[in-house]
Amino acid sequence: MNENLFASFIAPTILGLPAAVLIILFPPLLIPTSKYLINNRLITTQQWLIKLTSKQMMAMHNTKGRTWSLMLVSLIIFIATTNLLGLLPHSFTPTTQLSMNLAMAIPLWAGAVIMGFRSKIKNALAHFLPQGTPTPLIPMLVIIETISLLIQPMALAVRLTANITAGHLLMHLIGSATLAMSTISLPSTLIIFTILILLTILEIAVALIQAYVFTLLVSLYLHDNT
Repeated sequence: MNENLFASFIAPTILGLPAAVLIILFPPLLIPTSKYLINNRLITTQQWLIKLTSKQMMAMHNTKGRTWSLMLVSLIIFIATTNLLGLLPHSFTPTTQLSMNLAMAIPLWAGAVIMGFRSKIKNALAHFLPQGTPTPLIPMLVIIETISLLIQPMALAVRLTANITAGHLLMHLIGSATLAMSTISLPSTLIIFTILILLTILEIAVALIQAYVFTLLVSLYLHDNT
């Protein structure tokens, strides 16, 4: 009960060395692969979900944008598995670290924007000044559109960090309340424990939804620049 509320968000270390890299590399090891011609049900379901997700995200892209399909599918699988592993007891969730989320968001956003300026520079510049803008408002709108473009990676990273962190904090608080009430009132403990189970189910859904939202927004940025 005296544990620091934010202790679970501190990056773990092994013999004084940061273990975050090992934790980040661990989720891909959980993705099953098959060496046989006929796959089992798990592999078949996994491939069906990957095809469904990639088809939905790539439907709006042209040929150039679809070259990013492998990277986007890998991104959504990595974020989803990392978020889900973070729900296990005594585990660490790398996506609660703003620095890691920025390290994912900035290169993807920069790659999409640079591609837009290289291939469609007129359309890219046209986003800074909507058609029919009154002349006195042109400088202000250019500044506003420039700021809105530059904060896109920050918005991506903060959204993912805030949603995952808030869920973990809420689960920690309700879990602590369940433990505290267990010696006071059994009916109240059962009620709070039921709420904790429902919240855990909700957090599983949030973990998957946030992975999808992060990847979908990157896909939308790519669509605007290809």
